[in-house]
Amino acid sequence: MPRELPLGNGSFQINFDGAYRIIDLYYPYVGQDNHALGHPCRVGLWVDGQFAWTDSDEWRRELAYMPDTLVTQVHLTHPRLQVALAFQDAIDFDRQIFVRRLSIANHARADREIKLFLQHDFHLSGTEVGDTAYVDPTSRGLFHYKGKVWVLSNALRGDQVGFDAVATGTKEWGGREGTWRDAEDGELSGNPIAQGSVDSVGGLRFVVPGGSSQEAYAWLAVGDSYEDVRALNDFVVQRTPQTLLKRTADYWRLWVKKESLHFGPLPAAVVELYERSLLVLRTQIDSRGAVIASTDSAILQFGRDTYNYMWPRDGALVARALDWAGYNDVTRAFSQCCARAITREGYFLHKYRPDGPPGSSWHPWALDGQRQFPIQEDETALVIWALWRHFEVHRDVEFIKPLYRPLIVAAADFMVRYRDERTGLPLPSYAPSWTYLTPCRRENSALANSLPR
Repeated sequence: MPRELPLGNGSFQINFDGAYRIIDLYYPYVGQDNHALGHPCRVGLWVDGQFAWTDSDEWRRELAYMPDTLVTQVHLTHPRLQVALAFQDAIDFDRQIFVRRLSIANHARADREIKLFLQHDFHLSGTEVGDTAYVDPTSRGLFHYKGKVWVLSNALRGDQVGFDAVATGTKEWGGREGTWRDAEDGELSGNPIAQGSVDSVGGLRFVVPGGSSQEAYAWLAVGDSYEDVRALNDFVVQRTPQTLLKRTADYWRLWVKKESLHFGPLPAAVVELYERSLLVLRTQIDSRGAVIASTDSAILQFGRDTYNYMWPRDGALVARALDWAGYNDVTRAFSQCCARAITREGYFLHKYRPDGPPGSSWHPWALDGQRQFPIQEDETALVIWALWRHFEVHRDVEFIKPLYRPLIVAAADFMVRYRDERTGLPLPSYAPSWTYLTPCRRENSALANSLPR
């Protein structure tokens, strides 16, 4: 269930779908919380009295990244309207800012008035209840907030900061689809504030000569307070959006090529795929160490749960691959994350949330009246294996020292105890799928009774 264009910096993560819509937005943890929750944030265009959202089938789309970066390179063409849009999108490598450059090309001969609309359909903290959207006269941007989650949307054309037109309104109740419908006549109501289940739209007006193009910039800033996002907004204006795009592209080019690897006779396309895999993989890893299985929210429609969790087993395999590739700083953070998560008894539970606590699980703590370990034992074993392989190469004793007793010794002691007394083999645990092995029963009752109550 891939998203076509994931972006991220370890604390702020966004996914685009195949129609070039922001569909997932996570902050302050990668994979948690989803402030879009699969609801699309649309881009729309009004020209010559006609309107088209970019998810319409009439658009021809080319969705890609700039080489060796986590900066998008998107081209959208609408033959009937004789317009083309080009976008570059990035999440700044250092600040919680999503920035985009947009260019509008008029393929007709005559000069034309063209209006571009950016809609924001947020579900802050994973729900639409209790949100507020309002127009901020100081920054000339649009704010969304709930509790300690704040999002600011703003734009820049030339030296003019702010949208040319704005509107806020209600959505998803009382028969209301959302404020995005307000844009379809090319005009916005200007409604300055809405509460509850809300969305907002910001519009930019262009007069584009025939056969030429014009450009502008837009951005989203996320933070814990009004002051946080206002400061980020000021940072964008002062440093300029184009500077943020360039510095982020430069950062990722340096990151993905930091190792002087020799690929021998491998074709350039294979090397490019290897480097692209590293970049995309990095978008799914939280800066505090959690390696997330997937940030794609599409699975919500099937089981009302996601893959926005860290499985220690899967994370260990990713960490081993990253160690091979030379990204041991990422793997160290993963090991530290595991040291915080391991139980006092020395085993890992099924999976964990990005912020540390155990995630949802289908592993029962009892079966047929008997207590049991709700675990997949390879979750524990592979973490220690990956850490040992890391140490074999890097011999980073100072890094290993604080992990030795709480993680390495605790897990090793558990695995030694968690064996069949007769055969010496590991006791049964759950398989990594919906099909599970026979759990431990009476012959392991003493060990099972050590489970936390």
